[in-house]
Amino acid sequence: MLLPPSSFPRREPSVFYKTKIMLWIKALHISFMVTWFGGLFYLPRLFVYHAMASDSTSIERFKIMERKLYFGIMTPGAALTIIFGLWLWLGYGITGRWMHAKLLLVLILVIYHFYCGKLLKDFRHDRNRHSHVFYRWFNEFPVLILFAVIVLVVVKPF
Repeated sequence: MLLPPSSFPRREPSVFYKTKIMLWIKALHISFMVTWFGGLFYLPRLFVYHAMASDSTSIERFKIMERKLYFGIMTPGAALTIIFGLWLWLGYGITGRWMHAKLLLVLILVIYHFYCGKLLKDFRHDRNRHSHVFYRWFNEFPVLILFAVIVLVVVKPF
């Protein structure tokens, strides 16, 4: 038997719109997080190739690629990820030890991001002190952080 539309519970419009807005904020947070991580995965890979390069044309090309990736994609992605994450946190009022652990990992990731910027500056001034092997290992760090954050957000183990 079909019920008439008037028998369905109706939500207050402000609650409905707040829910919709928060879903958009969550979608933007995830989208910019993916953008940020794309850069965090790719920039150290560029460092690997830059550290192996010996001709001036390749070295200058890597400097341009690294600068554009860091300042044009990674940093805006990081800033917008954090802004929309704070909006979600304030909007939902999420608490718990899992959130504290996630925030600690995000802080570590921000430090990693700025360290990438320092390495970028070293390459720009031809002061790289690390081998391509160092950058290959350095490139794996954000993978571990991403895995841990996903487990914390989805499973909420504590």
